Amino acid sequence: MKELKGYMKGVNLGGWLSQGSLELSHIDSFIKEEDIKKIKDMGCDHLRLPVDFENIYDEKNKCDNPIGYKYIDLCIKWCKNVGLNIVLDLHKAPGYSFDDFEYSDGFFKNKELQDLFLDIWDRLSLKYGKYSDMMMFEMLNEVTSFDVLEEWNDLALRCIKVIRKNAKDIKILYGGVGYSSVKAVKLIPAPYDENIVFNIHCYEPMAFTHQGAYWMDKMPLDFRISYPMPEEEYKKVARICPSLVNGTLGTLEEALSILNEDLFETIFKEAIEHTEKYNTYLYCGEYGVIDRADIKSTLIWLKHIHKTFLKHNIGRAIWSYKKMDFGIIDDHYKEIYDEIIKYL
Repeated sequence: MKELKGYMKGVNLGGWLSQGSLELSHIDSFIKEEDIKKIKDMGCDHLRLPVDFENIYDEKNKCDNPIGYKYIDLCIKWCKNVGLNIVLDLHKAPGYSFDDFEYSDGFFKNKELQDLFLDIWDRLSLKYGKYSDMMMFEMLNEVTSFDVLEEWNDLALRCIKVIRKNAKDIKILYGGVGYSSVKAVKLIPAPYDENIVFNIHCYEPMAFTHQGAYWMDKMPLDFRISYPMPEEEYKKVARICPSLVNGTLGTLEEALSILNEDLFETIFKEAIEHTEKYNTYLYCGEYGVIDRADIKSTLIWLKHIHKTFLKHNIGRAIWSYKKMDFGIIDDHYKEIYDEIIKYL
């Protein structure tokens, strides 16, 4: 598998221009230039910059929102100053958000919304396509449902063609369905050109990385589990919160058979084979552990996934730099911070 040079070790800036307040007081204070320097000091070569469309597009007046562009430009400047690359991620699009099913209903069948999505990428690629030496584009964060596979692959191809009109050689991240599931990489078509990067997100086992998460359906807020996960505890959460123990890990029985140190080798296998088939790149745009988990278990999990990343030249960016229930610089991880950054 080809090495994605310049994007092998990174962090996400969640909560800044995405999933955070649109108030300027928040945007001005949440991320500053010293944070970018700190990321560089962690040994990172890049950061992932999630951006919600509201920060760059004014739906009411149907024009650019200059506020978002101002801060993207500022981030580019700061990254240039210290030698960091950037993944520009459209985290939320008009009519689509990974965490709001009601809001997103119909996006993949609505021509008007899709045309607006493509128009936004026309604007972004026209403005930032010149930064192909330090930037990759991520078309859309986490397409949720396997049911829209054909619609997403069709829209993604159209988006790639729009971007290529303005940016001939910038790398484009292409995530599959199922929240950019590692199991969906094999469903991504052959790369449009040599600068297409297959993109995954990985929070498996979800019962561990999202323990106590208030946004998970039926998840008890006081549920706690260690890693590696005791079999009886995993069975317990399977009964309480079934959505956490299916999907990538398969059935309960299948999951229990692969929950060991080689977990990531096992679940990444098909994605790695599909990537190698086309001699392209594989990138993990999100992975991480919620700050409810005990730090000893978190460190073991990070070591396990890091081993697979290194073995197969998989670029990655951990979720997230600060706050967002996953912040690696927050007090929860203070005792193991030096270890964490070794295993990014």
